[in-house]
Amino acid sequence: MTRYAKVVAGLGVVAGALGISAFNWSFDVSETPEVSANVLAPQFSYRCLENAIAHPLDTDGQFTVSVWNIYKQQRENWREALESFSQDSELVLLQEASLTEDLRDYLDDTAWKVRMANAFKFMNTPAGVMNLSSVNAKKTCAYLAMEPWLRLPKSALLSEFALSDGSTLIVVNLHGVNFAVGLEEYQEQLDSLRVVLDAHSGPIILAGDFNTWRQARIEVVKSFAESLGLRDAHLTTDQRVKILGKPLDHLYYRDLQLINAEAPKTDASDHNPIIASFKLQ
Repeated sequence: MTRYAKVVAGLGVVAGALGISAFNWSFDVSETPEVSANVLAPQFSYRCLENAIAHPLDTDGQFTVSVWNIYKQQRENWREALESFSQDSELVLLQEASLTEDLRDYLDDTAWKVRMANAFKFMNTPAGVMNLSSVNAKKTCAYLAMEPWLRLPKSALLSEFALSDGSTLIVVNLHGVNFAVGLEEYQEQLDSLRVVLDAHSGPIILAGDFNTWRQARIEVVKSFAESLGLRDAHLTTDQRVKILGKPLDHLYYRDLQLINAEAPKTDASDHNPIIASFKLQ
């Protein structure tokens, strides 16, 4: 089997593992990056949103981040699992969030500050990455990258949070391009974030579902992270879902002290979450 054929076969495995059979579905695809002002009455008309008042994300110099591909809330116990994972978190980074009535009800019952990137709409329901935070971000911008095969975009949110030491934390919530034989589109998605990240001198968190189902993709992400001085969070319990033997979900950080990070198991999604606690340096 040629290398190309192996990659194509691998894509088939990935598609099957992720339940992709949507080639004939009807989607409303966003042409420009949009971030919601209010997901309970979504109007995806802004590339970036800013808040004049933004309190520190940390409490006494510490905060916790949870990262989870929520699988469009297709499993019945997603809410129970989300509440459990996020109960001690100041920030939750979700991928494959689908703004269904059930998710709206959950958000309406909580005190989360919510920002969502509109990647596309299916059956008039927005889907994309979503940030839940205990305080407002100073600024949040949406990014899109088109899947070359499915012609559906993957989304990212880049947010700036105030910290109690006066510094600014940049957080990137990323859902990586998946169905591409080569690495060009994958590299371009990361590089679209580089301008802002290169100009930032403070702490950074880069996390999400990177779709690193082959080693070449892992090397692209690793090189990108190292160029920004980011470290891969060491997981004391690592039950991340793997495809073709490679973990899909990651959390990288800079200029923060990692207290603990783990990836516990759940049956509420086809991904397991990453939960990491940090201390300001």
